[in-house]
Amino acid sequence: MTFGEKLTKARKEAGLTQEKLAERLFVSFQAVSTWERDENLPDTDHLVRLSRVLNISLDTLLRNDIPRDWELGTYPFSPERTYTQLKTKADALGLRQTRAALPLMREKHAGQYRSPRKDEIPYIVHPMALACHALAMGIRDDDIIAAALLHDVVEDTQTRPEELPVNDRVRKTVILLSHNTYGTDRESILPEYFAGIRSDPHAALIKCLDRCDNLETMACGFTRSKMARYVTETEKYILPLLDVVKSVPEWSDAVYLMRYRMLTLLETFKRLI
Repeated sequence: MTFGEKLTKARKEAGLTQEKLAERLFVSFQAVSTWERDENLPDTDHLVRLSRVLNISLDTLLRNDIPRDWELGTYPFSPERTYTQLKTKADALGLRQTRAALPLMREKHAGQYRSPRKDEIPYIVHPMALACHALAMGIRDDDIIAAALLHDVVEDTQTRPEELPVNDRVRKTVILLSHNTYGTDRESILPEYFAGIRSDPHAALIKCLDRCDNLETMACGFTRSKMARYVTETEKYILPLLDVVKSVPEWSDAVYLMRYRMLTLLETFKRLI
C-alpha cells in the first residue's frame, strides 16, 4: 500500500472524515486530500500528529510496501568515452576554444566527485554533460561549449581567470558563472550573482543547462534540504533566465527543452521531497 492508501485506511478506521482529521491537525482538508492521493507528503510535525491522532506508528505509515525488483545503478556513461567523443567533435567542428578547455577541465577537476560515493561519479561528468547537451540541442558556438566545460573551474578549483587558456569572451562567461558562498549568507549574494548572469545570454544559457543537469542528478547525492533549496532557487532565479536565452532566436528550441526539463523535474521533486 502507498502512504496515501494507508492514511485513508487509518482515517476511516478512526471514524474521521478528511475535514475532521484536518481540524485535529490544524491544516486544510485539501492538504489531507493531497496526502491521501499521494500528491504530497506531510512534513515531520504533521506526521507525528497523524501518528498520535490515528493511533498508528510512523513506521507503519512510512514503510514502503511497493515491491521493487530493481537495484540502484551507477552513472550510465563512461567519462573517458565522453571526453574522447567531445575531443573528436571539437576537432571535427574546428572548436579551438573547446579543444583548449577540455584538458584543463580534466586536470583541474581531478580528484573531485559528483556524489559522496567517491568511487562512482567523477566530477567532470557534470561539465561534459552540459557541453553534450548544448551540442545535442544544435548549439555549435565554440565559446559556449568551452565556457560550459570550464564553468566550475574558477569557482571550485582555486584557478584564477587569467589562467584559463581561452579567449576573453569565454573568460568573461566563466567569471559571471563563478561565485563562492562558503562562509557567507548564500541568499544575500544571489540577487547580485544572477543579475550579472542576466546581463549575458551566454552565461544565462549555461546556467540553465547547469541547473537542468543538477536537477536531473541531485537524487544521487543531494540531501533533502539541498533538494528543497534547489527547487526554490530554480523557480526564483533560474526559470526567469530562459527569457534572456530566448532573446537569441536560434536558441528557441533549446529554451523549449530546458523549460520542459526543469518544470517537470520541479513538479516531481515537490511531490517527493
